Amino acid sequence: MADVAVPSKSKTPRYMQVAGELREAILAGRYADGQQFPTETALCRQYDVSRFTIREALKRLQLEGLIARKRGSGTVVQPASARGGALHQPLSNVGELLQYARGSEVSYAEVNCGNLPKNVAEQIGEDTHGNWRCFRGIRRQTAGAPPIAVTDAYFHEVLSDAVDRLDLEAGTLFSQIERLAGVTIGRVTQDIQAISADTQTAKDLKIKKGDAVLRIVRCYLDPAGKVYEISVSHHPGDRFAYAMHIDLDN
Repeated sequence: MADVAVPSKSKTPRYMQVAGELREAILAGRYADGQQFPTETALCRQYDVSRFTIREALKRLQLEGLIARKRGSGTVVQPASARGGALHQPLSNVGELLQYARGSEVSYAEVNCGNLPKNVAEQIGEDTHGNWRCFRGIRRQTAGAPPIAVTDAYFHEVLSDAVDRLDLEAGTLFSQIERLAGVTIGRVTQDIQAISADTQTAKDLKIKKGDAVLRIVRCYLDPAGKVYEISVSHHPGDRFAYAMHIDLDN
């Protein structure tokens, strides 16, 4: 079994818990893009924590590209189009990675438990031994609209206690796992490839078998380099758009 270091829920730093709750609120659209974010004082009262805890939580969200902080003008939520980082980074930030989730809806259902499927494991290039639980979700902009993605989210067995507490209707499982398990992201890898839809993918996306889709494989690794979560998403070629803002170093 892969040796993934995941602290118990009771050892999850408070600032990570606060950051996780604020992240979910931002991604759910409860704070409008460009509008003023609650002050540190207001957040201290809301979460009954110290100013240090709030500052550490906000620092994390700022590094993820979800908020922007400027001395004298407060904190604002970053619009998806303004999120980005340096060109040399594998992924510029977590906010950019999750931007397509905003304004859409998805719910998941558990579909499998056991070894990681061979076709997925072969793409990873990392140690993926052990049992994995898989949840499948179909994402839409609105209820009844054509699917924009079908995603299989895989969680390693060391996360079992946290996985049992996931809210499958909340949408962003990645953010929940970080908060519930207290796991810290050390690195995220992303691979994008154009492929032909297989039978099941075509059925879920309401397209024809063999139609072009984009497959996006993401691996979430802890600071020790162990994979604890994998997502495999398929997007119809005519329903996928990806915007990125890049600042070049002078």
